[in-house]
Amino acid sequence: MARNGPVGKGVAVLLGIACAGMALAQTPVPPAPPTPPPSADMSPEQMAPIILRIDPEARLEGNVWEFALDGTSLALVFDVGADRMRLMLPVAAADELTEPMLRRLLQANFDTALDARYAIARDTLWATFIHPLSPLTEQQLLSAISQTISIARTYGSTFSSGVWAFGGGDASSGEATTRPRSGT
Repeated sequence: MARNGPVGKGVAVLLGIACAGMALAQTPVPPAPPTPPPSADMSPEQMAPIILRIDPEARLEGNVWEFALDGTSLALVFDVGADRMRLMLPVAAADELTEPMLRRLLQANFDTALDARYAIARDTLWATFIHPLSPLTEQQLLSAISQTISIARTYGSTFSSGVWAFGGGDASSGEATTRPRSGT
């Protein structure tokens, strides 16, 4: 018994679509053309003259640049395979940090440290800047160096990466204290 009503026509349309889909699924799809790698704005080779302008005595050992600016020693670690870089300098021993100081560091990471950050690793408080390597521009690298040095130098006072502050956090509202808030 054939159905001539709307339901019968709907079933016929669905069967037609299903059959066409199965036929298409069996047709091989040509592979997509290879995607070109992202253009690299920064590489270890492009980084070298920038760092050597800052410190002509800078040293490259493996994937680590060691250099100084205005008496402050920094390390820049890069990993081309992971497309990452990390600029860092030690600030203090981690075991010297009190709970209120740790709270203040997190507040600074929110609004006054900007792109640089405080971090703890290997029992040390570090001033750091972490970024993908290839899209990094020369201007960003220079800013990273400046900001990282600044948060190291202002540790214990303004905890600032420079002139700007993002705002909106406890540091700008007078709440950047070492006492816990009520309800926390």
